[in-house]
Amino acid sequence: MTVTFQRLNERAQVPRYAHPGDAGLDLAASEAYTLEPGAWAAVSTGLKVSLPAGTEAQVRPRSGLAARYGVTVLNAPGTIDEGYRGELKVLLINHGREPFHIEPGMRIAQLVVAPVLRVEPVEGPVDEATARGTGGFGSSGER
Repeated sequence: MTVTFQRLNERAQVPRYAHPGDAGLDLAASEAYTLEPGAWAAVSTGLKVSLPAGTEAQVRPRSGLAARYGVTVLNAPGTIDEGYRGELKVLLINHGREPFHIEPGMRIAQLVVAPVLRVEPVEGPVDEATARGTGGFGSSGER
């Protein structure tokens, strides 16, 4: 499957996989930003995308940024619908203790393209007779 990306400026980088077998394409920033502790920003990638029908793109955090600096995607995973044609931006937040500096070309997130199952919502009773039933948060235990 091919996915077309359009560069909107000379600093934009077409996403690529870092390693064979990776699930996510690396998204890079196209502008410089500084995220103060507790701050968030919509970081520009300088890209537009044309997704195939029946797909979505999920914007996910990079584990290294989260582990080293406390920087993650605020609305993880962010969803890009197949019909969206605006600039791709990554909503990053700095949960760390120090300012985080972003430079053009820095890999800031991953993009995973996935199929979307369309459903027809209907109203009716829900069958609660399952092993879990109505058990909510923490109902499966800690081990």
